[in-house]
Amino acid sequence: MSTLINSTSLGNIIIVTGSFILLLVLIRIFAWKQITGIFKAREEKITKDIDGAENARKQAEALAQKRQEELSVAKDDAAKIIDNAKEIGDAQGAQIITDARAEVNRLIEKANQDIAQNKAEALSSVKGEVADLTVLLAEKIMTKNLDKSTQSDLIDQYLDQLGDA
Repeated sequence: MSTLINSTSLGNIIIVTGSFILLLVLIRIFAWKQITGIFKAREEKITKDIDGAENARKQAEALAQKRQEELSVAKDDAAKIIDNAKEIGDAQGAQIITDARAEVNRLIEKANQDIAQNKAEALSSVKGEVADLTVLLAEKIMTKNLDKSTQSDLIDQYLDQLGDA
């Protein structure tokens, strides 16, 4: 029995091995090119995907670098615009201050001229009134023969009239 089991086992091994070899030969003849073609296509697709991903990464890095450079340029431009605006504002502020000072000086000069003119007019008016009062006093003194107290009263009255004017 042991020989039977051994021979059956040996026979099974030979049949299985033969079937396996036949299967390998048939696969090699009929399907090997398709199987290797599938693996080759898959390998090429994976290679293309890896290359595409690498190219996309490089493009993304280049775009990020370009964006960073443009952002830097934009920041520089913004800083220049702000500096120019500050300079223009300072210049306009200085011009406004200069114009205001010139206007103040002009108004002060005009006020001084008006004061001098009003003073001259007032002095002229006072001189005229003093002259009129002096003539009037002289007339009264000439027309009256006055004693000392009447003459003193007349002069006091004249000075009061000058004070009112």
